[in-house]
Amino acid sequence: MSRLQRGGTILVLLLLLSFAVAGVVLDRAERLQLVKNLVAQFASQIQEPLYALTSQVSTMRQFFVDVEACRAENEELQTLVDQLIIENVRLREAQIENVTLREQLNFKQANPSLELLSAQVIGRDPSNLLSYLIIDRGTDEGIAVGMPVLTHRGLVGRITDANLHSSKVLLITDVSSSVNALIQESRATGIVQGRIPEGLVMRYIQQTEEVKPGDLVLTSGLGGNFPTRLIIGQVTGVRKRDVELFQEADVRPAVNFRALEMVMVLTSFEPIDFESEQ
Repeated sequence: MSRLQRGGTILVLLLLLSFAVAGVVLDRAERLQLVKNLVAQFASQIQEPLYALTSQVSTMRQFFVDVEACRAENEELQTLVDQLIIENVRLREAQIENVTLREQLNFKQANPSLELLSAQVIGRDPSNLLSYLIIDRGTDEGIAVGMPVLTHRGLVGRITDANLHSSKVLLITDVSSSVNALIQESRATGIVQGRIPEGLVMRYIQQTEEVKPGDLVLTSGLGGNFPTRLIIGQVTGVRKRDVELFQEADVRPAVNFRALEMVMVLTSFEPIDFESEQ
């Protein structure tokens, strides 16, 4: 075989080898692409559920975070509400106390001749008879047995027992209490006594005296147990019979004894022979 023939044969073999290598490369490339396509298809199928699951997990996590934040915020708001309620109660109590103190001050200014000592009610009759009160002033503050006790509205009662820093006040509504009194308009006199269950009655009024509902009843000063012209109450009804020597009048107290929190003790008044009367 000549050299030319051998050279042609080698060239043909090289070309065949090149085509074979190219075929193998192309075949592998097609298989790789197929694998890629399968992977891409699988990934596209699970991507949406996986994204949905991830989104739900993220949403649930955010939900719990929001719930915890709301709980903390609610606790803070509840604490603030509690503080505001307490502060509102304090302000309301201070307002009520200021009104009472202002009324007492106005009464003292309108009656400069009276020496009055303010006192707090710290105890009261546990029964429904409203016979006495306990106040936080005693002998160390100048309180003595027999001193009248009043508010800006009217007469409350008088001191019947005094300790160092507390005293007992017998109310005018007690059945054992009696106050010499007069009708403001007619000047008719009588004695105001307490009665059960609650209230006052003015007894021993002369039949000839005029008494009518609406009349104011004041202390007369007779007997020396109370000063004059302290308001006791107002007449609500009159009982008058020709066969009796005297007429009687129902009296509504000027003071609301059930709501008493502060009173004033008239320290400048000295009752006459209070112990012998008792």
